[in-house]
Amino acid sequence: MDTTPSALPEATQRFDTIDVLRGFSILAVVLLHTWLRLFMAGYDIRRPAFPPMLAHLIFFNGGNGVTVFFTISGFLITLTSLRRFGSLSAVKASTFYRIRFARIAPLLALIVALLSVLALLHAPGFQFEARSAPLWRAVIAAFTFHLNWLEARFWFLPANWNVMWSLSVEEMFYLFFPIFCVALLRFRKGMIPFIAILLAFVAMGPFARTVWSSNEIWLEESYLGGMDGIALGCIAALLTQHLATRQAGLWTAAHRRALLLVQWIGAILLVVISLGPSWLWKLNPTKFDFWGTLLSLSACFVMISSVLRQAGEPSRSPGLITAPIRWYGRHSYEIYLTHEFIVICGVLLFTHWHPNTTPGKDGLAQHQLDLLHMAMWTMGIVLLTAPLGWLTATFFSEPMNRRLRGAKPPR
Repeated sequence: MDTTPSALPEATQRFDTIDVLRGFSILAVVLLHTWLRLFMAGYDIRRPAFPPMLAHLIFFNGGNGVTVFFTISGFLITLTSLRRFGSLSAVKASTFYRIRFARIAPLLALIVALLSVLALLHAPGFQFEARSAPLWRAVIAAFTFHLNWLEARFWFLPANWNVMWSLSVEEMFYLFFPIFCVALLRFRKGMIPFIAILLAFVAMGPFARTVWSSNEIWLEESYLGGMDGIALGCIAALLTQHLATRQAGLWTAAHRRALLLVQWIGAILLVVISLGPSWLWKLNPTKFDFWGTLLSLSACFVMISSVLRQAGEPSRSPGLITAPIRWYGRHSYEIYLTHEFIVICGVLLFTHWHPNTTPGKDGLAQHQLDLLHMAMWTMGIVLLTAPLGWLTATFFSEPMNRRLRGAKPPR
């Protein structure tokens, strides 16, 4: 196979449902960070405006969003590699790394440079705390993918730096992914130990998020605590490719109904976990966090069935209702790395124009007015992350990605 830059095939086609998953995931992250910044400034938009489950759904699913991102990443990277190289045993590490570098590195370098300048200028919201790691350590950690370990060793970095912990987990996984593909899958029955390694990551995830560390940051940001989702995504992609090859497009009405049922089961599980009802947590009497793994598994149900359904019905057009969410999903990487610029500036402006004073005689009416202002301001912050993400993608990350990969720009 010719893998020179000019001959590299394009990545997998767009999968509408996966873009929807990514869209909801990035919105969950932005909403969590917006609520958190307002809460730290003395405002809480949840009370009394939202019932507990609705408040949980809207404002507290940022962590779940990252978990779904991990799962989608494993699914798409594996499926892309299968279709680009023909099989995982044929993966060329140099090509894999170059494509990954072209997608991740340019924007990461730009963000780190901007944040370093803002930190040196002591800009409000971007300065380092005394107990945090120093700036130079943060820069090294961001480029060597151990920023999550650095935060666990010292303390949380400023907001824009903190979001990069998930990149540390992802890229450490993909550092070894092509090596394992080449080392195991070129041998007969090499798929068995390969799947066994992936299942080992899945099995370790719930323990890594609970009992394997007393450090609260490491419990949230450890490598093994996030890699179970990536590994499940990889397994889901292998299963999807196997089923697609086996059926060879011969999907009957019964097959399509079964796929739709699986997709709905996955979607319902995603919604229930995202609502966070109190009775749900009582179903797991252990102290191990199996819910993150179940969330990843639910996302796999949705992805497997939706990709196979889309392959069986290529003429089916996506709905207009989900178009804005799909747009957010397509720009999720850019929005993820840039949204905190909007969040921090937006909250600073809000607290400047709406000082948190004690209400007077008409306290209830004033509180309701404050809630309205906060709701409108939160919506404005979320919407403003879109043009920044689009500008970043259109004029920087996508051109740099094509240039580094050697691909031709779209017509």
